[in-house]
Amino acid sequence: MGNMKLRGNCPAKVDEKGRLKIPSVFLDELKEYGNQFYITSTTGETARIYPMKVWSEIEDRLAQLPSTHVAKQKFLLRTSYFGQQAELDGQGRVLLPAVLRDAAQTMGEVDVFGALNYLEVMNHTRMLDKLKNEPYTTADDTALGI
Repeated sequence: MGNMKLRGNCPAKVDEKGRLKIPSVFLDELKEYGNQFYITSTTGETARIYPMKVWSEIEDRLAQLPSTHVAKQKFLLRTSYFGQQAELDGQGRVLLPAVLRDAAQTMGEVDVFGALNYLEVMNHTRMLDKLKNEPYTTADDTALGI
């Protein structure tokens, strides 16, 4: 198990029960990390699907910070509110938390894209709006050093 590299975008559907079928392009890599996931968000705009091993590493890092750390408090409040543990079923589906489904409008057509060590699920229309309204610039290249 090396470093996880989830990349690319794949259109997908969330069914009427709130289940997302993980696109096959991501499934094999995800399965290497087990079939337990933590599905959450910091903003409610998108759903993030973290393999439980990745999420546990984030929790371990947060545990090092004092409980009075404001950013830690904000992060935990939001990720707990929107978050839920999920298990991959036999058909490669995970149930998105109802609170998050409503906030992120992730029913029907969605985009699932890799963010290296987690998957991000976004309402398709919202995705297109974000691409248009938040242009990527040469300043962003410079900030990233690429």
